[in-house]
Amino acid sequence: MIKALFKHRVLLVLIIALTVLSCKEEKTKTITTQSIGFTKEGDLSIFRKSTDSLRTTFNIEFAETDYETQTGLMYRKSMEENQGMLFIFPFESMHSFYMKNTEFPLDILYIDEYLKIASMQENAEPLNEAGLSSKVPVKYVLEINGGLAQSLGIAVGDSINYRRNP
Repeated sequence: MIKALFKHRVLLVLIIALTVLSCKEEKTKTITTQSIGFTKEGDLSIFRKSTDSLRTTFNIEFAETDYETQTGLMYRKSMEENQGMLFIFPFESMHSFYMKNTEFPLDILYIDEYLKIASMQENAEPLNEAGLSSKVPVKYVLEINGGLAQSLGIAVGDSINYRRNP
């Protein structure tokens, strides 16, 4: 009985030792993230609220699927000045965005179902996970480089128009 108990303990010690040794031999793996590039999928124009004259235009990507709307501009290093991402939601409601894994500042333009800018969040801080509310129900959201809304004079009440590439 004592011999059998001794054999079991020796066997248990060997199993533990082999497990520990096999864990230490694991190699460190390096994970690299591929750069995500911009794909022009359409154009978006912004018009002045008072005169309906053209204020500016952007090349845009669309975010419509669950994955696209959840990811947005995350994991990108930058965006050209004339580029943006237009989020299109199935219906108008309150929306909140955050800057998790977004590495550059953004202006977030919240747009109602009539294509009017209803509210804005300027210079959203990179990598900040605080929620940035639309404050009113919206159907669309346009993300552009931080500081552009001010430098281009974009204002609440301006309107947009967009088209998809054929």
